[in-house]
Amino acid sequence: MRLPDWVKTKYPPQKVHELKKSLREKGLHTVCEEARCPNMGQCFARPTAAFMILGTDCTRNCGFCSVGHSAPLPQDQEEPEKLARAAKEMGLKYVVITSVTRDDLPDGGAGQFANCIRAVKSAIPGAKVEVLTPDFKGDLDALRAVLEAEPDVFNHNIETVPFLYPVVRPQADYQRSLFVLKSARQHAPGTPVKSGLMLGFGETGEEVLGVLRDLRAAGCEMITLGQYLRPGKENLPVIEYIRPGRFDELKQFALSIGFKSVASGPLVRSSMNAEEYYQHV
Repeated sequence: MRLPDWVKTKYPPQKVHELKKSLREKGLHTVCEEARCPNMGQCFARPTAAFMILGTDCTRNCGFCSVGHSAPLPQDQEEPEKLARAAKEMGLKYVVITSVTRDDLPDGGAGQFANCIRAVKSAIPGAKVEVLTPDFKGDLDALRAVLEAEPDVFNHNIETVPFLYPVVRPQADYQRSLFVLKSARQHAPGTPVKSGLMLGFGETGEEVLGVLRDLRAAGCEMITLGQYLRPGKENLPVIEYIRPGRFDELKQFALSIGFKSVASGPLVRSSMNAEEYYQHV
């Protein structure tokens, strides 16, 4: 399918290369690069980035994702301090931390999330930290470990509608993801809960509305809705390019059922303008 104009982006390559070089020198990675985000140039030029911890190889193989799937390396015990130093040098006051899924680790990497949150808040007084975590296989102890480090936003992406999970997220479970979000709301009622949904896999309009209702019932206050863009030939094809007007309609629906912060548009991604949308809640 020909790429429509509303999902084409341009960015200053020099700024991107400079930040990439700096991150590699520090032994750090971003989900912006690994997931081939279309907004990478815009964010790197500011600069801002979503740090990806626990390596660059995932233990799952989702159909939409371009992150590697080799055997993961051991945890880098110095990673929290490296990340905090980099965030401070970049002048960040709002730090987004995500990870690959590490089903091979007893806690799914929850302890590393917690250590990174604490390291950033220690290095940058007053900094806000948003985490985008995997589902930890529904392990509540792992979830609590992250929440007890007091992130300012807890995010776990639902990604798609239940019917498409076997294709889009074959090693995940829709109800388990809802359980994680609901449990986060219950354990840390003062922490905003966020999720994200990609469109264009062949889902129906009513299925999308159903997911939004489920997320709101689970306690989500923040939602991101964006167009799925195929990162590589080995990934799932795009079935439909959703027009911007439809994203506007979905935003109005989400607000009408009680979401406080809604980012909805073809190029919206989970961590895009995260600080701005945090202000809404």
